[in-house]
Amino acid sequence: MTGNFGFLHPSLILLVGAALLPFIRDPFRKPYLLLVPILTFLDVIFLNANPGTYGVVSFMGDWTLTFGRVDSLSSVFAFIMALMAIIGTLYGLHVDDHWQHVAAWFYVAGSLGVIYSGDYLVLFLFWEMMAFASTFLIWFNTDKDSLAAGYRYLLVHMFGGVLLLLGFILRYQTTGDFSFVPLDEHHSTLATWLIMAGLMLNAAVPPFHSWLPDAYSKATITGAVFMCAFTTKTAVYTLARAFAGFDVLIYLGVFMAILGIIYALKENDVRRLLGWEIISQVGYMVAGVGIGTALAINGTAAHAFAHILYKGLLFMAAGSIIKATGSSKFTDLGGLYKKMPMTMLFLLVGAVSVSGFPLFSGFVSKSMIISAGFEEHLPLVGFALMLVSAGTFLVAGLRLPNLIFFGEFKGKQEVYDKAAEPPWNMTMAMAAASILCFAFGTFYPMLYAMLPNAGIEYNPYSTYHMAETLQVLACTALVFAFIKNRIGAKANTMLDLDWLYRRGGRGFLWLASKPIQAIDTAWGEVYRVVGLVPLMIVSRFWAWFDWHGIDGVVDGIARGVRGLGQRVSSGLQRGQIQYSLFFTITFATLALLAFVWF
Repeated sequence: MTGNFGFLHPSLILLVGAALLPFIRDPFRKPYLLLVPILTFLDVIFLNANPGTYGVVSFMGDWTLTFGRVDSLSSVFAFIMALMAIIGTLYGLHVDDHWQHVAAWFYVAGSLGVIYSGDYLVLFLFWEMMAFASTFLIWFNTDKDSLAAGYRYLLVHMFGGVLLLLGFILRYQTTGDFSFVPLDEHHSTLATWLIMAGLMLNAAVPPFHSWLPDAYSKATITGAVFMCAFTTKTAVYTLARAFAGFDVLIYLGVFMAILGIIYALKENDVRRLLGWEIISQVGYMVAGVGIGTALAINGTAAHAFAHILYKGLLFMAAGSIIKATGSSKFTDLGGLYKKMPMTMLFLLVGAVSVSGFPLFSGFVSKSMIISAGFEEHLPLVGFALMLVSAGTFLVAGLRLPNLIFFGEFKGKQEVYDKAAEPPWNMTMAMAAASILCFAFGTFYPMLYAMLPNAGIEYNPYSTYHMAETLQVLACTALVFAFIKNRIGAKANTMLDLDWLYRRGGRGFLWLASKPIQAIDTAWGEVYRVVGLVPLMIVSRFWAWFDWHGIDGVVDGIARGVRGLGQRVSSGLQRGQIQYSLFFTITFATLALLAFVWF
């Protein structure tokens, strides 16, 4: 189906809803907060049921903008994004600052706009909307480091936007087309790699990954829930749309998966640990895009779907703990199972989901990517991702809940005494995400039916896969029993690849402030002596010549003409009409004779 009639973009609902929100007052405010994302979700369901191209607009005569490309790939991503918007809004329902909700809705609108975009111009418009809106979710936090983290986040994403824009322009110069279509690895150009780099930055693919743990750990409690769900998964969608089958993504994805787990093993901050875990899990998706087969792309979409739910659940549980204790450091937590049993249950559901336990969503999604790797005769890739799966259980399934809920509380006693379950809306949001993690893990055909490549058969609950998974989980639990003290809570500083950027930044600052500034100062002095001094001497001469020469001649002529005029007027104008007529007739006669004679 193609056309514009009856097309209502889901992003428009969120944008209009955000614009009206500041004018909505109690008792209508909370129902309104839920109504807008619910309407957005219903609109997404309607569009997904009617695939086609919508919102086609002619722009400046030469370009065609497509705001609504609805197909099997965009449908599954849009569905989970809109669903997460409802859960995230419900989680933040108690937040009185309406600007946080406005920023979150603009953020989701940007994500949905990217997912439904059919050309690079529309994609770039919504891509930048995502970057700016999500920055405010960091700045709204009152933490002393949030302002700096937000600026860094914005700077990094603006750099990615510049790469994207440059790639789009170069591609347009080559092809004359802005269509957002799959690209060919075997006929790649500079534009291809620039576009890939811009998209990979949002996906936190190394070396463009260091912004993620920093930004997500400094966002507001509710803002982090939105951020963990949208930025990286929207980028995964764009990679799956344009770069499926690019081999370089396989190895970058595997490296991501390993790197994230290594750093999460030693992290002392709850949300930074979950941020590193995002990098690891997105690594599966990037590797799946690189493999590029139908099964791999289905696995990528399924894992992105599952990841949004269980990672959102983990960030919601982490936010509840921060709200109750005021701290996100493991060195300030412990023993909270008595104070927050429901939160512990929800966190455990998220933990077993991300770890790939049977009956939960992660089990039915990440295994598709691993299987696709083995089918494509990439055994090292498959085994590496299996090893990372064990590391995920070690980090998120064992280390995370152990440091928060078990052992002795390491903070102040008065903080422990006041710790309690979060408000009802936060509990309901976590309960909804937990139910969905279990539902899609148990009744997995519901999820598989939404995947982009129909007709791909895959059974995650085969005897071999079940036995393999349980053995990996059991061995990991045994390892944890021996090393849990070595990976316990320790205050530390984690150095990452951004250390190189910071050192490089300091080097650039020294270069600019010392050698380059010295050269600029010396050149300025030479210019002053050699250029400005002679120029000023010449300028003074010409000013004197203009004043005494040119102005003297012109002014002298003007004074002479004025004096002659005064003498003529005094001689001819005597105030009597007969004299005026006489002189007029005389001059007219002389002029006539001269004309006839000559």
